[in-house]
Amino acid sequence: MHTRAIYGALGVWLLAHCSPAPPPRARAAAPPVATAAAPCPPSAAPPAAASDAPVSAAPPAALVLDGTPAVPAALRDRLGRYLETRAAPLASLSDDGRAVLVTTRFGQTAQTHLVRAPLGARTQLTFGGEPASRASFVPGRADAIVFATDAGGNEQFQLHRQDLATGEVRLLTDGRSRNESYAWAWDGSRLAYSSNARNGRDMDVWWSDGKSASASRLFLERSGHWTPLELSRDGKRLLLQEYVSINDSRIFLADTETGAVTRITPEAPVAAHRAAALDPSGQRLWLTSDRAGEFNELYEVDLSRPEAPWRPLSRHVSWNVEAVALSPDARSLAFTTNEDGYSVLRILDTASRRDRVVAGVPRGVISGLRFARRASVLGFTFSSATTPGDAYTYDLGRGRVERWTESELGGLPRERFAEPTLVRFPSFDGRSIPAFYYAAKGAGPRPVVVWIHGGPEAQARPELSALIQYLVAESGISVLVPNVRGSDGYGKTYLQADDGVRREDSVKDIGALLDWVATRPELDAKRVAVIGGSYGGYMVLASLVHFGERLAAGVDVVGIAHFVTFLENTSAYRRDLRRAEYGDERDPAMREHLTRISPATNAARIRRPLFVAHGQNDPRVPASEAEQIVAAVRGAGQEVWYMLARNEGHGFTKKENRDTFSLLAILFLEKHLGVIPR
Repeated sequence: MHTRAIYGALGVWLLAHCSPAPPPRARAAAPPVATAAAPCPPSAAPPAAASDAPVSAAPPAALVLDGTPAVPAALRDRLGRYLETRAAPLASLSDDGRAVLVTTRFGQTAQTHLVRAPLGARTQLTFGGEPASRASFVPGRADAIVFATDAGGNEQFQLHRQDLATGEVRLLTDGRSRNESYAWAWDGSRLAYSSNARNGRDMDVWWSDGKSASASRLFLERSGHWTPLELSRDGKRLLLQEYVSINDSRIFLADTETGAVTRITPEAPVAAHRAAALDPSGQRLWLTSDRAGEFNELYEVDLSRPEAPWRPLSRHVSWNVEAVALSPDARSLAFTTNEDGYSVLRILDTASRRDRVVAGVPRGVISGLRFARRASVLGFTFSSATTPGDAYTYDLGRGRVERWTESELGGLPRERFAEPTLVRFPSFDGRSIPAFYYAAKGAGPRPVVVWIHGGPEAQARPELSALIQYLVAESGISVLVPNVRGSDGYGKTYLQADDGVRREDSVKDIGALLDWVATRPELDAKRVAVIGGSYGGYMVLASLVHFGERLAAGVDVVGIAHFVTFLENTSAYRRDLRRAEYGDERDPAMREHLTRISPATNAARIRRPLFVAHGQNDPRVPASEAEQIVAAVRGAGQEVWYMLARNEGHGFTKKENRDTFSLLAILFLEKHLGVIPR
């Protein structure tokens, strides 16, 4: 599924997502590795003062470090507080809206916590060694929750039920398969969830009684990727989404007794239907669709009259409608619009069909929209470039926005953090490309880091990244975070502008950004580095191939090195989803194209220092992608730092691993940009 959490900026995917080991894959020959830190290569920067002398600190046991230097004690001191920032996003609301579940980290991994009042204490509920995610209260119960975990970043998520009185935890799924989104019956008697337990590839829909794994049973056997969205109030119908690609997703209703499935969205035109909410009567549906234009609009659908035209409700806002949530009395529909990367929260009166903007919500990004089951209390997560993601509620009756958590910033004053400016620069074909610009203070020209998001169908948004804030405030490096073509949020033409054979057009957008940097007197076009993860890692490597003479260095995290080996070795359940974006490697012409543009094919053209970091259990971009690019670039005689985390997947969920990566990334960037920290 397409989610911001999967493909967002580095600060998001470093927190990662996990499930079972990926299927067997061909592996490139591994480069030599060493657990001990290698000597620091010569640097153009001035020699370190005595207080900055490297210290020999043993890396976490699960890490393999090869070619990386020891980290100076002074850097650990400077970066330490930034690494203690944390978030507490909303996971669930109690039925009455008087308590919330949040996910936050006080140890090595993020766990589920209970908060009983706005800004009240966080009571930790789960204590596993792996991150806990997707938590919810069991409907009708205040003493039981369900949550998901995986193992070592393998993304084979398993659902668990926990009794809060006894602490007993029971497995609800088979312990082997990948189990994704779930939807509760209104009375909490059962839940529907998506799982590839049948064949390891297709995401079918299963039933669980929410109490034990023995009661799980297959409900709908389907090819492709199916997700339960919502059960009707009477439990007789299940709202479903079939996800083919970000440009093609369909909405269905299933009869929960007979299994009969009815398609709600038409076959033509092909469109994205991303969010939906069902009326308690089962006669009305609200959903988002880009069927009539560039953006995902909000529509009302009369299910009792399939032939009736859909009623558009958000045409006055020329941006994507992202999330929808219906109040329990069905009188109010909450929805968010993504306006140039910033969220706007609106409430629609379902009788008059008029909406209003909710006052009192700061400017930033809203996610996780949901209502309490028996109260007109809306919950959501709010984050911004200078504040972590925290849990909020909006009480419709009182018209009041309340903040439930206030996450820590490592003791740093918020005023130290930079607010980005939204800028646009022209690309090679005249297209205007947006970017968030975090400007470092001080006399210029300042060195630059270009931070490239993943996806590619994600969107960089103004959310807190401790590493970006450190680079700006402490290293004096300005940071540019572009949304190159192919990014979500700017219309479907823009979203599709890098598909298939047009893949390198997005790389050209980075070249255009380098042109823009050269026009800015406050920026130093001779000191620019690139960093990115997942697809953003591919963009880093491709930028080094095409614009190496204009770049100083690159940081590639869990990145794609060769599109053909990536498509052949990514997990089976997601292979067709990625072919829809990149092209089908089984077609000879496309295979030749993908091979020709892959960074591994062009590794001899990478003539700048490279830092590669990956998780050994990555089910999306296999670690063999890192191995082959490290071997190829080193084979061409270039400097490469390499970090492999044996207990991670597509990103770093354990704090000690994240901290090590962050320290090395900052050290690498400061060294190769010739920065003397402030």
